Amino acid sequence: MKKTSLIWGSLILFLFLFPVFVSMTAEGQTAKSPKLVKESSYMVYAANVLEEESKAQTTGKALLYFTHSHEAYEPMTKAYDGKVAVSHHSENIMKIGEKLKSQLDVNGVETTILPIDIQAQMEKKGIAYARSYKEIRPYVQKQAQADKYDFIIDLHRDHLRADRTTIVHNGEKYAKVAFVIGKNNPNYKQNQAKAKLLKDEMEKLVPGITRDFIVKSGPGVDGKYNQDLHPSLLLIELGGIGNAEDELNRTVSVIGSAAAAVLQNS
Repeated sequence: MKKTSLIWGSLILFLFLFPVFVSMTAEGQTAKSPKLVKESSYMVYAANVLEEESKAQTTGKALLYFTHSHEAYEPMTKAYDGKVAVSHHSENIMKIGEKLKSQLDVNGVETTILPIDIQAQMEKKGIAYARSYKEIRPYVQKQAQADKYDFIIDLHRDHLRADRTTIVHNGEKYAKVAFVIGKNNPNYKQNQAKAKLLKDEMEKLVPGITRDFIVKSGPGVDGKYNQDLHPSLLLIELGGIGNAEDELNRTVSVIGSAAAAVLQNS
């Protein structure tokens, strides 16, 4: 009888303590479980390779804007809606500019995009395309005076075909870059000197990625391109009408790295 009572007592004690044992075991497993690691940030480069990327320490500031904001690339517009066009309301130079901003930012060049689609504004007002530089000027001037910038970039697309605006490096295609210098302004030597610094750094990364300087002056041309507003205002022609988005992206990443190198070396 005592043996039976002892068995029943042990069984009741086991049933009473079992939930405690389970709870303790679960806590022990939780304590031994690995901590959650914060997901790394990644940057997708134009070569379609996913690479881990940590943002560099800020070394300078840039302002980015688009005088001809609807300039487009034929492969991009065709991929978007099946239509080949050199002007587009969404698939245009501004879209590539957003990627340039990302690349500049991740390389430590804090970048602001001037928040205006000047071509859309001009279309609404019925203003002629030829007045683009005059229409964008007050916005650029105001922003340039509001902060200190190491680079002010007016990003464009050239009208040339892909055979003249493309280079192959290590098996990958890149859109070539040209720097336009308006000689009819007092800053032109400084503009060209800053452009040369960026051009030289780009060439170190991808030899042949830049074209010769395009220097404009005299009657029949603008001759300033608003570069008189700032000694570091660069007019960049990124590729031509036939360059594909991946080619543009590769070049954008080169510009970002080269700009950071210029600031680090200055």
